[in-house]
Amino acid sequence: MKVIKRDGSTVDFDRSKIAKAIAKANESVDFEDRIDDKQIEKIVDDIAGRHRSRLLVEDIQDMVEEKLMELQKYQLMKSYILYRYERALIRKANTTDESILSLIKNANKDVMEENSNKNARTASTQRDLIAGEVSKDLTRRILLPEYISKAHDEGAIHFHDADYFLQPIFNCCLVNIGDMLDNGTVMNGKMIESPKSFQVACTIVTQIIASVASSQYGGQSVNVAHLGKYLRRTREKYQRQCDERFGDGVSEEEKKAFIDMRLKDELKAGVQTIQYQINTLMTTNGQSPFVTLFMYLDDNDPYIEENAMIIEEILRQRYQGIKNEVGVYVTPAFPKLVYVLDENNCLKGGKYDYLTKLAVKCSSKRLYPDYISAKKMRENYEGNVFSPMGCRSFLSPWKDENGNYKFEGRFNQGVVSINLPQCGILAKGDEKKFWEILEERLQLCFEALMVRHNALKGVISDVSPVHWQYGAIARLEKGEKIDKFLYGGYSSISLGYIGLYEVTKLVKGVSHTQPEGEKFAVKVMQCLRDHCEKWKKETNIGFALYGTPAESLCYRFARIDKERFGTIPDVTDKGYYTNSYHVDVREHIDAFSKFRFESQFQQISSGGAISYVEIPNMRNNLTALEDVVKFIYDNIQYAEFNTKSDYCQVCGFDGEIIINDDNEWECPVCHNKDQRKMNVTRRTCGYLGENFWNVGKTKEIKARVLHL
Repeated sequence: MKVIKRDGSTVDFDRSKIAKAIAKANESVDFEDRIDDKQIEKIVDDIAGRHRSRLLVEDIQDMVEEKLMELQKYQLMKSYILYRYERALIRKANTTDESILSLIKNANKDVMEENSNKNARTASTQRDLIAGEVSKDLTRRILLPEYISKAHDEGAIHFHDADYFLQPIFNCCLVNIGDMLDNGTVMNGKMIESPKSFQVACTIVTQIIASVASSQYGGQSVNVAHLGKYLRRTREKYQRQCDERFGDGVSEEEKKAFIDMRLKDELKAGVQTIQYQINTLMTTNGQSPFVTLFMYLDDNDPYIEENAMIIEEILRQRYQGIKNEVGVYVTPAFPKLVYVLDENNCLKGGKYDYLTKLAVKCSSKRLYPDYISAKKMRENYEGNVFSPMGCRSFLSPWKDENGNYKFEGRFNQGVVSINLPQCGILAKGDEKKFWEILEERLQLCFEALMVRHNALKGVISDVSPVHWQYGAIARLEKGEKIDKFLYGGYSSISLGYIGLYEVTKLVKGVSHTQPEGEKFAVKVMQCLRDHCEKWKKETNIGFALYGTPAESLCYRFARIDKERFGTIPDVTDKGYYTNSYHVDVREHIDAFSKFRFESQFQQISSGGAISYVEIPNMRNNLTALEDVVKFIYDNIQYAEFNTKSDYCQVCGFDGEIIINDDNEWECPVCHNKDQRKMNVTRRTCGYLGENFWNVGKTKEIKARVLHL
């Protein structure tokens, strides 16, 4: 039996510690109020005999008090409670020494493996991780109400990003890159004026991205359409230079060829600047900037032709990849790419269909870009098409004082997610009980979200000048509070959810893809959405329902529930919960049916949602990919592709990664064993996704379904 301590670490069950604590309390009361050694031993035996694989320290102490109550030893119980209180005061003195020291010694696997984009062995990253450990500790002990901390520890909810909660910073945003390029900005106290060429504009964009990433903890999105005017300025510059140098001595055709050549060179160099700078920069949190490039060809854009050229170059360079340390082209983690499908490029004879074909080809090799249907998005967001934030969450439509829709320069205050399957487990098949539990848990989520909101109230613009004073979000005065951006729906604050499939199985006994289950699942989703709308009206804060794309949370919730409630078929036995509203990976459903089914939940989950399908053998199946892309445009707002393939980022090997004699994943070509540099799926059970360290934190890596 394992015991989960208050700091989240796991230790073996030690019956002597329970006996010692009771004995300490025993010594402090009169003889007639004491219990003898046999009674103490019986209490310990009862706890040990619960046969639970996982117990919280608080659970054990509650059991002791319950047994003392049964023995009617009230003074002893009071003494034991006081003993607990005294120990709690001691604990509040310091709880981070061990975790921080083990991090420095590269022994804290929980923290080191939490984020694959961070190399926890480097000094700069360790500084951020150390700060994160302190932040989590202070958040748990001081900043959060005790009942919210307990709910998080027990997996009822998840209070996201506690490692950054100590600071007055927010989650993710849509950078107002157009304003910053057109009107200039300031970084590190230095004025940066509006650029005169495409190459300079690309350089400034990367500087902005790095600065923004260092002062928030979530992702950011940049609309590349704002670069179109600077590519045109570059063309006009070359035209002037050509006219001044050659006059009428060179034909217009020769001039055009020369200008096109120079423009193409600068276009390639500019896009390369963005790609290489993003992947080589290191922000203050020890990783490359988490950034998404939004690629949308709006027919009303006066620079649409230039933007088509930019998008084409971005896709070409992503298809090629970036060389790693040994010179092999690999898929870079950033920037993420989001490509918008509209009438002009949805593979139905549009002018820019060639770009979509290139995007599909890129997806077949690099899995990116993701795809947004402008058609479906307009249906869901009052006729607007705009980028998701870096974390894939969406803003609600918002109008400025002139009645114009505004999306760039807005942000997300933070996320708290609810564990839906746990509500179903506690209900024990009683649907009426389920709705009562869900109501209680949603109130808990609301209170936790208000803690996030209140943490940003009163923050002044000086905490992040690039955000609040120099245009990424606003242009406030120094010392001015940011409060006005926290209300009225300008920013969002998100209720996330995990496990719609599992909770439907628990309450209705069938999958949510079955008619009875689907009706229930839609009702659950609508309940979550209705609560967000109610909270929004009551508080004037932009609450939004968010289909959490946090894969690690699917495993955290499932692990906690399995240890607490045991093995439940098709629920806790899998080792994971399905993400948000998704169809479980083990259900046999084709790509078109999956997208059609899941689209109804995207509409309800207006604060963010993405669906994916698995396409086998993508590189040799472009026609099938194009058919799916056409289907996306007409049927679902936001989608991406996955495929079954192993891939080594060290040598570029594209085949099946082996398990060696030491039970480790190993590339059969270069013998790389660094899991952060491999994409591995297991064909035995068909699981598709990242692998994870097992409970013992050994070097064995397990596929999450069959635990190979």
